[in-house]
Order: sequence, then C-alpha cells, then structure tokens
Amino acid sequence: MSDERTFRADSARTAHSWEVEELVALSVILFPPLLIAFLLIMERVEEPLRKPASAREVATFLRTANRGEVDTLASSGIRRALSRWRGRRARRRTKNPPLV
Repeated sequence: MSDERTFRADSARTAHSWEVEELVALSVILFPPLLIAFLLIMERVEEPLRKPASAREVATFLRTANRGEVDTLASSGIRRALSRWRGRRARRRTKNPPLV
C-alpha cells in the first residue's frame, strides 16, 4: 500500500512538473510576437501625435472652430483642439459624400 501511495505521489508531481514546463515553454514562445504586435499597435497610435500642425491648418482652425473647440484649445492646448476639429471635419465629410 505504501508503494502505491508513493507511485501516485510521484506521478502527480511528474504531471505537475509537465504542466509547469508547458506553461513556461508557451510563455517563451508567445511573448516575443505579442510584444512586437503591441509595439506596432502603439506606433500607429503615436503617429498622429508626432505630426505637427501646419500654419495653414492652424489658420483654418481659427477661422472655422466652434465654441467647444476653442474651449478645448484654451484648456487642453492646440494638439487636442486640432484633434477634435479634425474629427468634426472628418465626420462631416463622411456624412455628405459628393454626388457624382
């Protein structure tokens, strides 16, 4: 009976060690591609933030901005205000496509 308990305990430890080894191997295999995917996504997110506003775009913004966008300019700065303004202009373009 003692031998049977020892065998069960040894097989349980062996099964547990295989699970740990499989988990480690899976982590080692998946970590680099997931990290690269995350970095590529973050690059796409950061790209518009690196693009500076041109003087022409700022002048157009100041002529056509609504009250909310001017408030955003005053409270959050030119980048956030231009982002909001660009979003409004993009939505307006998609709502009324040109008729050909």
